[in-house]
Amino acid sequence: MKFKETHPRKVRGESVHMTKEEKMEELTIKGTQLQVTMSMDEPELDNSGRSQNLGGTELESIEATYLVPDIDHFIDTPDVKKLDERIRLWLKTGHPVHLIGPTGCGKTSLAMHTAKELGRPVVWINGDESVTTTDLIGGYSQIEQESLRDKYIHNVFKSSDILKADWIDNPLAIACKYGYTLVYNEFSRTKPSANNVLLSVFEEKILELPTKFGEERYIEVHPDFKAILTSNSIEYAGVHKPQDALLDRLVSIYMDYYSFDTEVKIVQAHTDLPMHDAKKIVSVITSLREKLPDAQKPGTRACIMIGKGLAASNGSGNADFEQICIDVMATKTSSKIDLIEKQKLVKEAIMALK
Repeated sequence: MKFKETHPRKVRGESVHMTKEEKMEELTIKGTQLQVTMSMDEPELDNSGRSQNLGGTELESIEATYLVPDIDHFIDTPDVKKLDERIRLWLKTGHPVHLIGPTGCGKTSLAMHTAKELGRPVVWINGDESVTTTDLIGGYSQIEQESLRDKYIHNVFKSSDILKADWIDNPLAIACKYGYTLVYNEFSRTKPSANNVLLSVFEEKILELPTKFGEERYIEVHPDFKAILTSNSIEYAGVHKPQDALLDRLVSIYMDYYSFDTEVKIVQAHTDLPMHDAKKIVSVITSLREKLPDAQKPGTRACIMIGKGLAASNGSGNADFEQICIDVMATKTSSKIDLIEKQKLVKEAIMALK
């Protein structure tokens, strides 16, 4: 029978009883911190004192909590394989890999694909201006207060409060502790001061938790830990120049837009368009890249968007195709004059196909 409170007793203004819903609301973690629900059993340790491979329950919990993006329609062409092999080579040596390239060139997709192919769980961080060290390593998410009251003697009020501080690990701490692969997307959008914690992780293989005390302050990085970082070229807006000390600890691989044939296959995989339509789209985008400044160059993502628009239009007439291209290209415009110039470039690129 479900308990229903009808006449709650009051002690110094506080309710003696607390419903299940109220208790759950009190324990809800505020803000953006996410708690990973671990197994009730302690992880089994090997001879070196490190935890062995964790059970399926914990792995499923972490994957569900951090919502690692799925990469659909990944195209494994020769130029993609070559990049993948370079990343794997440096990860095998124990060095973190930094993928640098223009927006929309496929950095994130390649990073996630390579990370998942390593066969270890993957945790994900997406960098931005508001990310702090706490967002990377974790922190004290709440303080739980337990009260014991003597309710048997009506004129005696006895209270004993116990405060418990709960520490919650965030993605970097989880990856270091259990040997997971960390994908830090757009890490140069995070302020350099927040990324200082990575210095000792990559060099001394030690993660420091500044707000903890004693032996718990330091985590020895698991030997299976790997890291792949991505960022746009520094000339793009909204990015910070990483500190030289951090760059010295990374192996940087510069990416550019994929080859024509690879982009055609990517467009086909995402849209199911015929080969001639996919080639027409990639040809227009390639032409625009040659004429636009770096910050406005359309990436492979623009090819896919045009392809989806063309597929949804139930036709591939020149008028529809031109307008779809203009709509996608209008994203990075600063004025009406800028848009008119891009319309002109789109028309020229389409006319050149005839």
